[in-house]
Amino acid sequence: MATSAPLPATGPPRFVVTTRAPFARPVPGSKDHTQIPVRPAVHDAATGGFLAEIPLPPGVPSAWQRLAAAPDNRTFALAGWTGPDTPLRLFLVTLDDDGRPGEPVAVPGPDDGLRAPLLDLALSRDGTRLAYAVPTRGGTRVSIVDVATGQRRDWVTTTPGLIAGLAWAPDGRQIAITLSNWGVGVIDPADQGTDLLAAARLIRPSQGLPLLGSVAYTPDGGSLIYAAGHAIERVPAGAGAGPEVITRADPPAGASLSLRFSLDGTGRHLLHLHRWQGHRIDLTDGSTTTVRITGGERPGKGELYAAW
Repeated sequence: MATSAPLPATGPPRFVVTTRAPFARPVPGSKDHTQIPVRPAVHDAATGGFLAEIPLPPGVPSAWQRLAAAPDNRTFALAGWTGPDTPLRLFLVTLDDDGRPGEPVAVPGPDDGLRAPLLDLALSRDGTRLAYAVPTRGGTRVSIVDVATGQRRDWVTTTPGLIAGLAWAPDGRQIAITLSNWGVGVIDPADQGTDLLAAARLIRPSQGLPLLGSVAYTPDGGSLIYAAGHAIERVPAGAGAGPEVITRADPPAGASLSLRFSLDGTGRHLLHLHRWQGHRIDLTDGSTTTVRITGGERPGKGELYAAW
């Protein structure tokens, strides 16, 4: 697959996009639940304030809990819920310089593999391809899809464990993965096989690591940043020195044992959420700034997911 130039980083992120699954509300006097749709939203990165709701493609009443961002902080990929026992849909949205979203552009589909919940979603830095992971019977499938044509190719593994994180290299020639019970590694999209681990190169074994979470490339493509429990570590993407701990997140009581984060296009600012609190970590000094995510549709106490 051809790659084009990455979308340019625009400096520190100005916008955060949040999403979550539809909210299940019990039906009085019944064991049934009704699904309350929730639309994704744009927030001010500095204050957490609500800026705009993001429109959804036709036939998609609600957002889902996976999303990804290009380094320009304007181009976002999201998943949409089409209803019980029906496929998820993938779509792209572009923000203008004031954070107003344009019309969603649906990725051609649907894809029967997306009936399963997405484990993670990654947008290539040129905005032309999506990588995503879904659970399969006994393992995991990683797929790449062209956002314009819907052309898709798959890798599968029956190794126990699930993909926790996916990330594209800046040049689009590798995809980083974190896989529980295996570790941190990279796969080559040019590999013509279908066996995920046969196409993968292990960089950081999982032995002795806490639960693996998100992964990202540094802007130069030379290193991977990933979450091991609540520690943020960095390791060379090729042969080189071992991993180093950059900083440790300090999530509140009740937070997940693994960390899902979004690294901005400059590679300096990392964002993770717990409920309605956004925690921004400056990786140059480890300092953390916390903002309250406000506004938008907020039924129930469900978890938010974010990208910038």
